[in-house]
Amino acid sequence: MNIVILAAGQGKRLGLVSPNSLPKVLHSVAGAPMLAHVINAVRAATIDGVANASVNIVIVVGFGAEKVQEAFLGQGDLRFVVQSPQLGTGHAVQQAAPLLNDAMRTLVLYGDVPLIHSSTLQQLLTADGDVALLTVQLSQPTGYGRVVRDRHGNVLRIVEERDATNSERQLTEVNTGILIAPTRNLKTWLGALSNQNAQSEYYLTDIIAQAVAQHCRVVAVECADSEQMLGVNSKSELATVERIAQRRAANELMERGATLADPGRIDVRGRLDVGADVSIDVGCIFEGHVSLADGVRIGAYCVLRDSSIGARTEVLPFSHLTGAIVGAEARIGPYARLRPGAELSDAVHIGNFVEVKASTLGRGSKANHLAYVGDATIGANVNIGAGTITANYDGARKHRTIIGDDVSIGSNAVLVAPVTIGAGATIAGGSTISRNAPEGKLTVARARQATLEGWKRPKKEKKV
Repeated sequence: MNIVILAAGQGKRLGLVSPNSLPKVLHSVAGAPMLAHVINAVRAATIDGVANASVNIVIVVGFGAEKVQEAFLGQGDLRFVVQSPQLGTGHAVQQAAPLLNDAMRTLVLYGDVPLIHSSTLQQLLTADGDVALLTVQLSQPTGYGRVVRDRHGNVLRIVEERDATNSERQLTEVNTGILIAPTRNLKTWLGALSNQNAQSEYYLTDIIAQAVAQHCRVVAVECADSEQMLGVNSKSELATVERIAQRRAANELMERGATLADPGRIDVRGRLDVGADVSIDVGCIFEGHVSLADGVRIGAYCVLRDSSIGARTEVLPFSHLTGAIVGAEARIGPYARLRPGAELSDAVHIGNFVEVKASTLGRGSKANHLAYVGDATIGANVNIGAGTITANYDGARKHRTIIGDDVSIGSNAVLVAPVTIGAGATIAGGSTISRNAPEGKLTVARARQATLEGWKRPKKEKKV
Protein backbone atom coordinates (compact mmCIF):
# COMPACT_ATOMS: atom_id res chain seq x y z
CA MET A 1 0.00 0.00 0.00
CA ASN A 2 1.26 3.46 -0.94
CA ILE A 3 0.35 6.18 1.54
CA VAL A 4 0.69 9.83 0.54
CA ILE A 5 0.23 12.39 3.31
CA LEU A 6 0.00 16.02 2.22
CA ALA A 7 1.81 18.19 4.77
CA ALA A 8 3.23 21.12 2.82
CA GLY A 9 0.93 23.95 3.90
CA GLN A 10 2.28 27.02 5.66
CA GLY A 11 -0.76 27.70 7.80
CA LYS A 12 -1.06 31.44 7.28
CA ARG A 13 -4.45 31.46 9.01
CA LEU A 14 -2.71 30.02 12.05
CA GLY A 15 -0.55 33.14 12.07
CA LEU A 16 2.50 31.26 10.77
CA VAL A 17 4.03 33.98 8.64
CA SER A 18 7.63 33.94 9.89
CA PRO A 19 10.19 31.61 8.26
CA ASN A 20 10.96 30.40 11.79
CA SER A 21 7.35 29.53 12.58
CA LEU A 22 6.48 25.96 13.49
CA PRO A 23 5.00 24.23 10.42
CA LYS A 24 1.27 23.71 10.68
CA VAL A 25 1.39 19.92 10.81
CA LEU A 26 3.77 20.04 13.81
CA HIS A 27 1.30 21.93 15.97
CA SER A 28 0.29 19.75 18.88
CA VAL A 29 -3.00 17.98 19.45
CA ALA A 30 -3.24 15.92 22.64
CA GLY A 31 0.51 16.15 23.12
CA ALA A 32 1.63 15.01 19.67
CA PRO A 33 2.06 16.74 16.29
CA MET A 34 -1.03 16.63 14.09
CA LEU A 35 0.96 14.73 11.48
CA ALA A 36 1.89 12.06 14.04
CA HIS A 37 -1.79 11.33 14.66
CA VAL A 38 -2.36 10.76 10.94
CA ILE A 39 0.70 8.50 10.65
CA ASN A 40 -0.40 6.49 13.70
CA ALA A 41 -3.90 6.04 12.26
CA VAL A 42 -2.41 4.70 9.04
CA ARG A 43 -0.10 2.32 10.87
CA ALA A 44 -2.97 1.04 13.00
CA ALA A 45 -5.23 0.39 10.01
CA THR A 46 -5.44 -3.12 8.59
CA ILE A 47 -4.15 -3.00 5.04
CA ASP A 48 -5.14 -5.80 2.65
CA GLY A 49 -6.00 -7.93 5.66
CA VAL A 50 -2.53 -7.71 7.22
CA ALA A 51 -1.67 -5.01 9.74
CA ASN A 52 1.10 -2.70 8.52
CA ALA A 53 1.90 -4.96 5.54
CA SER A 54 4.09 -3.50 2.76
CA VAL A 55 3.41 0.12 3.62
CA ASN A 56 5.18 2.82 1.63
CA ILE A 57 4.55 6.15 3.40
CA VAL A 58 5.46 9.29 1.47
CA ILE A 59 5.02 12.67 3.14
CA VAL A 60 4.82 15.76 0.95
CA VAL A 61 6.39 18.70 2.78
CA GLY A 62 6.87 22.34 1.87
CA PHE A 63 6.91 25.14 4.41
CA GLY A 64 9.36 24.21 7.18
CA ALA A 65 10.29 20.99 5.40
CA GLU A 66 13.48 20.52 7.41
CA LYS A 67 11.64 20.88 10.72
CA VAL A 68 9.02 18.34 9.70
CA GLN A 69 11.66 15.81 8.68
CA GLU A 70 13.67 16.40 11.88
CA ALA A 71 10.54 15.79 13.98
CA PHE A 72 10.27 12.26 12.55
CA LEU A 73 13.93 11.25 12.44
CA GLY A 74 14.47 7.58 13.08
CA GLN A 75 11.18 6.46 11.57
CA GLY A 76 12.61 4.50 8.68
CA ASP A 77 9.30 3.74 6.99
CA LEU A 78 8.77 7.43 6.18
CA ARG A 79 9.99 9.11 3.01
CA PHE A 80 9.74 12.81 2.25
CA VAL A 81 9.37 14.87 -0.91
CA VAL A 82 9.28 18.66 -1.17
CA GLN A 83 6.52 20.56 -2.95
CA SER A 84 7.84 23.91 -4.08
CA PRO A 85 6.08 25.97 -5.23
CA GLN A 86 2.75 24.82 -3.81
CA LEU A 87 0.26 24.66 -6.65
CA GLY A 88 -2.55 22.63 -5.15
CA THR A 89 -3.34 19.15 -3.90
CA GLY A 90 -2.99 17.52 -7.31
CA HIS A 91 0.42 19.12 -7.75
CA ALA A 92 1.41 17.85 -4.28
CA VAL A 93 0.60 14.24 -5.15
CA GLN A 94 2.47 14.68 -8.45
CA GLN A 95 5.63 15.28 -6.41
CA ALA A 96 5.13 11.96 -4.61
CA ALA A 97 4.30 9.99 -7.77
CA PRO A 98 7.90 8.87 -8.59
CA LEU A 99 8.11 7.15 -5.17
CA LEU A 100 4.86 5.20 -5.58
CA ASN A 101 4.82 1.52 -6.42
CA ASP A 102 2.52 0.88 -9.39
CA ALA A 103 1.71 -2.60 -8.11
CA MET A 104 0.03 -1.23 -4.99
CA ARG A 105 -2.92 1.09 -4.46
CA THR A 106 -2.37 4.62 -3.18
CA LEU A 107 -4.18 6.18 -0.24
CA VAL A 108 -4.06 9.98 0.02
CA LEU A 109 -4.41 11.67 3.42
CA TYR A 110 -3.86 15.11 4.94
CA GLY A 111 -1.46 15.97 7.74
CA ASP A 112 -3.77 18.58 9.26
CA VAL A 113 -6.72 16.21 9.83
CA PRO A 114 -5.57 14.62 13.11
CA LEU A 115 -8.83 13.07 14.36
CA ILE A 116 -9.15 10.43 11.63
CA HIS A 117 -9.74 6.93 13.03
CA SER A 118 -7.92 3.85 11.79
CA SER A 119 -11.31 2.09 11.66
CA THR A 120 -12.56 4.70 9.19
CA LEU A 121 -9.51 4.14 7.02
CA GLN A 122 -10.20 0.40 7.13
CA GLN A 123 -13.69 1.01 5.75
CA LEU A 124 -12.22 3.03 2.91
CA LEU A 125 -9.56 0.42 2.14
CA THR A 126 -12.13 -2.37 1.93
CA ALA A 127 -14.66 -0.43 -0.19
CA ASP A 128 -15.88 -2.23 -3.32
CA GLY A 129 -14.70 0.07 -6.09
CA ASP A 130 -11.79 1.01 -8.30
CA VAL A 131 -11.62 4.41 -6.64
CA ALA A 132 -13.03 5.13 -3.20
CA LEU A 133 -13.34 8.52 -1.59
CA LEU A 134 -14.30 9.47 1.93
CA THR A 135 -17.25 11.84 2.24
CA VAL A 136 -19.30 13.36 5.03
CA GLN A 137 -22.70 15.03 5.31
CA LEU A 138 -22.57 18.60 6.67
CA SER A 139 -25.54 20.81 7.42
CA GLN A 140 -23.27 23.81 6.82
CA PRO A 141 -21.02 22.74 3.94
CA THR A 142 -19.67 26.21 3.10
CA GLY A 143 -16.04 26.07 2.04
CA TYR A 144 -15.98 22.39 1.11
CA GLY A 145 -15.95 20.67 -2.26
CA ARG A 146 -19.29 19.01 -3.06
CA VAL A 147 -19.87 15.45 -4.25
CA VAL A 148 -21.91 15.50 -7.47
CA ARG A 149 -23.92 12.35 -8.23
CA ASP A 150 -26.17 11.33 -11.10
CA ARG A 151 -29.86 10.53 -10.65
CA HIS A 152 -28.95 6.93 -9.82
CA GLY A 153 -26.66 8.01 -7.01
CA ASN A 154 -23.41 7.29 -8.81
CA VAL A 155 -20.51 9.64 -8.12
CA LEU A 156 -19.76 11.82 -11.14
CA ARG A 157 -17.25 14.37 -9.91
CA ILE A 158 -16.13 16.70 -7.13
CA VAL A 159 -16.65 20.42 -7.54
CA GLU A 160 -14.85 22.97 -5.39
CA GLU A 161 -17.10 25.63 -3.89
CA ARG A 162 -15.53 28.48 -5.85
CA ASP A 163 -16.25 26.63 -9.08
CA ALA A 164 -19.70 25.31 -8.10
CA THR A 165 -23.04 26.48 -9.47
CA ASN A 166 -25.74 27.71 -7.10
CA SER A 167 -27.52 24.36 -7.24
CA GLU A 168 -24.29 22.47 -6.57
CA ARG A 169 -23.65 24.62 -3.52
CA GLN A 170 -26.91 23.34 -2.04
CA LEU A 171 -25.46 19.82 -1.87
CA THR A 172 -24.58 18.70 1.65
CA GLU A 173 -22.36 15.70 0.90
CA VAL A 174 -18.82 17.05 0.89
CA ASN A 175 -15.48 15.67 -0.11
CA THR A 176 -12.91 15.13 2.66
CA GLY A 177 -10.03 14.84 0.17
CA ILE A 178 -9.15 11.39 1.48
CA LEU A 179 -9.24 8.79 -1.29
CA ILE A 180 -7.72 5.56 -2.56
CA ALA A 181 -7.01 4.71 -6.18
CA PRO A 182 -5.00 2.31 -8.36
CA THR A 183 -1.53 3.82 -8.57
CA ARG A 184 -0.94 3.32 -12.28
CA ASN A 185 -4.24 5.01 -13.14
CA LEU A 186 -3.62 7.71 -10.55
CA LYS A 187 -0.35 8.70 -12.18
CA THR A 188 -2.07 8.98 -15.56
CA TRP A 189 -4.87 11.11 -14.15
CA LEU A 190 -2.40 13.36 -12.32
CA GLY A 191 -0.60 14.01 -15.58
CA ALA A 192 -3.84 15.21 -17.18
CA LEU A 193 -4.79 17.71 -14.49
CA SER A 194 -5.43 21.33 -15.44
CA ASN A 195 -5.28 24.49 -13.35
CA GLN A 196 -8.07 26.22 -15.27
CA ASN A 197 -10.20 27.01 -12.24
CA ALA A 198 -10.99 29.81 -9.82
CA GLN A 199 -7.82 29.25 -7.77
CA SER A 200 -5.47 28.41 -10.66
CA GLU A 201 -4.47 25.24 -8.83
CA TYR A 202 -4.20 21.58 -9.74
CA TYR A 203 -7.02 19.90 -7.82
CA LEU A 204 -6.56 16.28 -6.82
CA THR A 205 -10.35 15.99 -6.80
CA ASP A 206 -10.43 16.41 -10.59
CA ILE A 207 -9.21 12.82 -10.97
CA ILE A 208 -12.71 11.65 -9.98
CA ALA A 209 -14.26 12.97 -13.21
CA GLN A 210 -11.41 11.35 -15.17
CA ALA A 211 -12.01 8.01 -13.44
CA VAL A 212 -15.73 8.18 -14.25
CA ALA A 213 -14.98 9.06 -17.87
CA GLN A 214 -12.82 5.94 -18.12
CA HIS A 215 -15.68 3.83 -16.69
CA CYS A 216 -13.89 3.11 -13.43
CA ARG A 217 -16.19 2.32 -10.53
CA VAL A 218 -16.05 5.25 -8.10
CA VAL A 219 -17.63 4.73 -4.69
CA ALA A 220 -18.14 7.14 -1.82
CA VAL A 221 -17.68 5.90 1.74
CA GLU A 222 -19.64 8.17 4.03
CA CYS A 223 -18.14 8.82 7.46
CA ALA A 224 -20.92 9.18 10.03
CA ASP A 225 -18.63 11.04 12.46
CA SER A 226 -17.98 14.42 10.89
CA GLU A 227 -15.56 15.37 13.71
CA GLN A 228 -13.01 12.97 12.28
CA MET A 229 -12.83 15.07 9.14
CA LEU A 230 -12.10 18.38 10.84
CA GLY A 231 -9.04 20.06 9.39
CA VAL A 232 -7.01 22.73 11.13
CA ASN A 233 -6.57 26.06 9.38
CA SER A 234 -6.86 28.50 12.29
CA LYS A 235 -6.07 28.76 15.98
CA SER A 236 -9.79 28.47 16.69
CA GLU A 237 -10.00 25.20 14.74
CA LEU A 238 -6.86 23.94 16.51
CA ALA A 239 -8.51 24.59 19.87
CA THR A 240 -11.72 22.87 18.72
CA VAL A 241 -9.81 19.78 17.60
CA GLU A 242 -7.87 19.72 20.88
CA ARG A 243 -11.09 19.72 22.92
CA ILE A 244 -12.51 16.88 20.83
CA ALA A 245 -9.33 14.87 21.30
CA GLN A 246 -9.47 15.46 25.06
CA ARG A 247 -13.13 14.48 25.21
CA ARG A 248 -12.26 11.23 23.43
CA ALA A 249 -9.43 10.58 25.90
CA ALA A 250 -11.72 11.24 28.87
CA ASN A 251 -14.37 8.88 27.51
CA GLU A 252 -11.77 6.14 26.98
CA LEU A 253 -10.53 6.53 30.56
CA MET A 254 -14.04 6.24 31.95
CA GLU A 255 -14.71 3.20 29.77
CA ARG A 256 -11.65 1.64 31.43
CA GLY A 257 -13.16 2.30 34.84
CA ALA A 258 -11.48 5.55 35.89
CA THR A 259 -13.50 8.09 37.85
CA LEU A 260 -13.12 11.64 36.54
CA ALA A 261 -14.47 14.46 38.70
CA ASP A 262 -15.15 16.44 35.51
CA PRO A 263 -14.44 14.85 32.09
CA GLY A 264 -14.21 18.34 30.63
CA ARG A 265 -11.32 19.32 32.90
CA ILE A 266 -8.58 16.81 32.19
CA ASP A 267 -5.80 16.99 29.60
CA VAL A 268 -4.04 13.87 28.35
CA ARG A 269 -1.07 14.93 26.25
CA GLY A 270 0.38 11.54 25.49
CA ARG A 271 -0.46 8.10 26.89
CA LEU A 272 -2.20 7.53 30.22
CA ASP A 273 -2.52 3.95 31.47
CA VAL A 274 -4.93 3.38 34.36
CA GLY A 275 -5.64 0.41 36.57
CA ALA A 276 -8.89 -0.37 38.35
CA ASP A 277 -10.64 2.18 40.56
CA VAL A 278 -8.42 5.13 39.67
CA SER A 279 -9.77 8.57 40.61
CA ILE A 280 -8.69 11.86 38.98
CA ASP A 281 -9.82 15.24 40.24
CA VAL A 282 -10.26 18.38 38.12
CA GLY A 283 -7.59 20.30 36.23
CA CYS A 284 -4.99 17.53 35.98
CA ILE A 285 -2.52 17.31 33.09
CA PHE A 286 -0.82 14.10 32.00
CA GLU A 287 2.10 14.34 29.57
CA GLY A 288 4.30 11.74 27.91
CA HIS A 289 3.69 8.24 29.27
CA VAL A 290 2.03 8.10 32.69
CA SER A 291 0.93 4.93 34.45
CA LEU A 292 -1.51 4.88 37.39
CA ALA A 293 -1.92 1.53 39.14
CA ASP A 294 -5.06 0.24 40.88
CA GLY A 295 -6.67 2.55 43.39
CA VAL A 296 -4.49 5.60 42.69
CA ARG A 297 -5.98 8.98 43.64
CA ILE A 298 -4.83 12.12 41.85
CA GLY A 299 -5.84 15.41 43.46
CA ALA A 300 -6.86 18.60 41.72
CA TYR A 301 -4.50 20.50 39.43
CA CYS A 302 -1.64 18.03 39.43
CA VAL A 303 0.79 17.72 36.52
CA LEU A 304 2.33 14.29 35.85
CA ARG A 305 4.85 13.70 33.09
CA ASP A 306 6.52 10.37 32.22
CA SER A 307 5.87 8.95 35.67
CA SER A 308 4.66 5.70 37.23
CA ILE A 309 2.46 5.65 40.35
CA GLY A 310 1.99 2.50 42.42
CA ALA A 311 -1.24 1.01 43.72
CA ARG A 312 -3.31 2.96 46.24
CA THR A 313 -0.94 5.90 46.25
CA GLU A 314 -2.44 9.36 46.67
CA VAL A 315 -1.07 12.44 44.92
CA LEU A 316 -2.53 15.47 46.63
CA PRO A 317 -3.45 18.72 44.84
CA PHE A 318 -1.01 21.00 43.01
CA SER A 319 1.82 18.47 42.88
CA HIS A 320 4.20 18.20 39.90
CA LEU A 321 5.86 14.90 38.99
CA THR A 322 8.31 14.50 36.12
CA GLY A 323 10.21 11.30 35.40
CA ALA A 324 9.29 9.88 38.81
CA ILE A 325 8.64 6.34 40.01
CA VAL A 326 6.44 6.06 43.10
CA GLY A 327 5.63 2.84 44.92
CA ALA A 328 2.40 1.61 46.44
CA GLU A 329 0.47 3.27 49.27
CA ALA A 330 2.60 6.39 49.18
CA ARG A 331 1.40 9.93 49.75
CA ILE A 332 2.67 12.86 47.70
CA GLY A 333 1.85 16.53 48.27
CA PRO A 334 0.08 18.82 48.33
CA TYR A 335 2.42 21.19 46.49
CA ALA A 336 5.17 18.57 46.13
CA ARG A 337 7.62 18.33 43.26
CA LEU A 338 9.25 15.11 42.09
CA ARG A 339 11.91 15.66 39.44
CA PRO A 340 13.59 13.15 37.09
CA GLY A 341 15.29 10.28 38.89
CA ALA A 342 13.04 10.41 41.94
CA GLU A 343 12.34 6.79 42.96
CA LEU A 344 10.12 6.32 45.99
CA SER A 345 9.44 2.96 47.57
CA ASP A 346 6.15 1.86 49.12
CA ALA A 347 4.55 3.96 51.88
CA VAL A 348 6.85 6.96 51.37
CA HIS A 349 5.43 10.37 52.34
CA ILE A 350 6.50 13.52 50.50
CA GLY A 351 4.68 16.55 51.85
CA ASN A 352 4.01 20.15 51.01
CA PHE A 353 6.79 22.15 49.37
CA VAL A 354 9.18 19.21 49.29
CA GLU A 355 11.33 18.68 46.19
CA VAL A 356 13.01 15.37 45.34
CA LYS A 357 15.45 14.97 42.46
CA ALA A 358 17.69 12.05 41.39
CA SER A 359 17.14 10.35 44.72
CA THR A 360 15.83 7.06 46.08
CA LEU A 361 13.79 6.80 49.27
CA GLY A 362 13.29 3.46 51.03
CA ARG A 363 10.05 2.07 52.33
CA GLY A 364 8.25 4.20 54.89
CA SER A 365 10.58 7.18 54.71
CA LYS A 366 9.12 10.66 55.13
CA ALA A 367 9.88 14.24 54.20
CA ASN A 368 6.69 16.01 55.15
CA HIS A 369 7.54 19.71 55.04
CA LEU A 370 9.71 22.22 53.19
CA ALA A 371 12.71 20.07 52.24
CA TYR A 372 15.04 19.54 49.30
CA VAL A 373 16.38 16.05 48.63
CA GLY A 374 18.74 15.92 45.68
CA ASP A 375 21.25 13.25 44.60
CA ALA A 376 20.60 11.17 47.69
CA THR A 377 20.25 7.50 48.57
CA ILE A 378 17.92 7.22 51.54
CA GLY A 379 17.11 4.03 53.39
CA ALA A 380 13.88 2.81 54.97
CA ASN A 381 11.96 4.52 57.77
CA VAL A 382 13.96 7.73 57.58
CA ASN A 383 12.38 10.95 58.83
CA ILE A 384 13.57 14.18 57.25
CA GLY A 385 12.63 17.25 59.24
CA ALA A 386 11.19 20.51 57.95
CA GLY A 387 13.64 22.84 56.27
CA THR A 388 16.27 20.15 55.68
CA ILE A 389 18.32 20.19 52.48
CA THR A 390 20.96 18.04 50.89
CA ALA A 391 23.59 20.51 49.68
CA ASN A 392 24.57 18.48 46.64
CA TYR A 393 26.26 21.07 44.40
CA ASP A 394 29.65 22.66 45.04
CA GLY A 395 29.41 25.08 42.13
CA ALA A 396 30.99 22.69 39.63
CA ARG A 397 29.92 19.14 40.43
CA LYS A 398 27.05 17.24 42.02
CA HIS A 399 27.79 15.01 45.04
CA ARG A 400 25.74 12.30 46.71
CA THR A 401 24.30 12.03 50.20
CA ILE A 402 23.79 8.54 51.67
CA ILE A 403 21.42 8.07 54.58
CA GLY A 404 21.00 4.68 56.23
CA ASP A 405 17.83 3.06 57.59
CA ASP A 406 15.98 4.48 60.63
CA VAL A 407 17.75 7.83 60.57
CA SER A 408 16.09 10.92 62.03
CA ILE A 409 17.11 14.27 60.57
CA GLY A 410 16.06 17.24 62.68
CA SER A 411 14.51 20.37 61.31
CA ASN A 412 16.55 22.92 59.38
CA ALA A 413 19.56 20.64 58.91
CA VAL A 414 22.01 21.00 56.04
CA LEU A 415 23.75 17.84 54.78
CA VAL A 416 26.80 18.94 52.80
CA ALA A 417 27.54 16.23 50.23
CA PRO A 418 29.41 14.02 49.83
CA VAL A 419 28.38 12.74 53.21
CA THR A 420 27.09 9.51 54.77
CA ILE A 421 24.69 9.30 57.71
CA GLY A 422 24.92 5.90 59.39
CA ALA A 423 21.89 3.73 60.12
CA GLY A 424 19.94 4.69 63.23
CA ALA A 425 21.72 8.03 63.55
CA THR A 426 20.03 11.19 64.78
CA ILE A 427 20.98 14.61 63.43
CA ALA A 428 20.10 17.47 65.73
CA GLY A 429 17.95 20.24 64.35
CA GLY A 430 19.83 23.20 62.93
CA SER A 431 23.00 21.18 62.28
CA THR A 432 25.23 21.61 59.29
CA ILE A 433 26.74 18.20 58.63
CA SER A 434 29.86 18.21 56.46
CA ARG A 435 31.46 14.99 57.76
CA ASN A 436 30.12 11.46 58.03
CA ALA A 437 27.85 10.82 61.03
CA PRO A 438 28.22 7.44 62.82
CA GLU A 439 25.51 4.84 63.22
CA GLY A 440 23.18 5.03 66.19
CA LYS A 441 24.61 8.28 67.57
CA LEU A 442 23.32 11.81 68.04
CA THR A 443 25.35 14.25 65.98
CA VAL A 444 25.15 17.95 66.69
CA ALA A 445 26.88 20.51 64.47
CA ARG A 446 25.79 24.03 65.34
CA ALA A 447 27.28 27.09 67.00
CA ARG A 448 27.00 27.38 70.79
CA GLN A 449 24.22 29.70 71.86
CA ALA A 450 25.37 32.77 73.75
CA THR A 451 23.67 35.74 75.38
CA LEU A 452 25.63 39.02 75.47
CA GLU A 453 25.06 41.01 78.64
CA GLY A 454 24.88 44.78 78.27
CA TRP A 455 24.20 44.69 74.54
CA LYS A 456 21.75 47.32 73.33
CA ARG A 457 19.88 47.42 70.09
CA PRO A 458 20.88 50.43 67.96
CA LYS A 459 18.29 53.16 67.65
CA LYS A 460 17.66 55.48 64.76
CA GLU A 461 18.38 59.12 65.38
CA LYS A 462 15.37 61.36 65.01
CA LYS A 463 15.46 63.63 62.00
CA VAL A 464 15.42 67.31 62.79
